[in-house]
Amino acid sequence: MVVLLSRLPVTDCLKLCHRVVDRLCGRESPRRGDYSATWSLEEWLELLNSLTALFQLAVGNNSSDEEVLAGLSGVGRSHAEAALSVLRARQEEIRCALLDRTHSISSATLQDVDWQLKLALSSDKISSLHTPLLCLSLDVRENRVLRSVTMEMNREELNTLISSLEAAVKVVLQLK
Repeated sequence: MVVLLSRLPVTDCLKLCHRVVDRLCGRESPRRGDYSATWSLEEWLELLNSLTALFQLAVGNNSSDEEVLAGLSGVGRSHAEAALSVLRARQEEIRCALLDRTHSISSATLQDVDWQLKLALSSDKISSLHTPLLCLSLDVRENRVLRSVTMEMNREELNTLISSLEAAVKVVLQLK
C-alpha cells in the first residue's frame, strides 16, 4: 500500500524509491533498519511489495504519467511526483531488469516445428471415435543440446495452447 509512503519527507521518499528500483534490478535492497521508526515490519514489507509492483506494472504496461499518478492516489502530490520522477529516470533500467528476468526463466529456444493432423477412428474403449488429433513436434535447443518434444492434442487442448501462446506474445510485445 503506497499510501504509507507519505510518512516520509519527500527527499527520503526519493531515496527509498531509488533503493526499491535498485532491489528490482538485483542490487542492494533498502534496509528495514533505516526505516524501522517509520513503519512496522508488516507495513514495511507491504510498502516494498507495493512500490515494486507499481514500478513493474508501470514499465511493463508502458503506463502514462497520469496512470502512474492514479496508482499513487492517496499519497501527497509531492510524494507521487517524486516516485514518478524516479520511475521515469530509471525506466529503461527497470525494463532491462524485467527482460533479464523473463529471459532467465528458460534458456531454451525453439529451432523447428513439425505437425501432423490425424483422425482417430476408434480406441480400445470406444468403437467409433472420429476425433481429430494434432501431433506437434518441437525441436528445442537448450544449452547447445537439441532435443525433440512431441505432443498429441485434441481440439480443446490445441485451443488452450493457442490462447496461452497468444497471451505470451502480448506480454513480450508489452515488454519491448
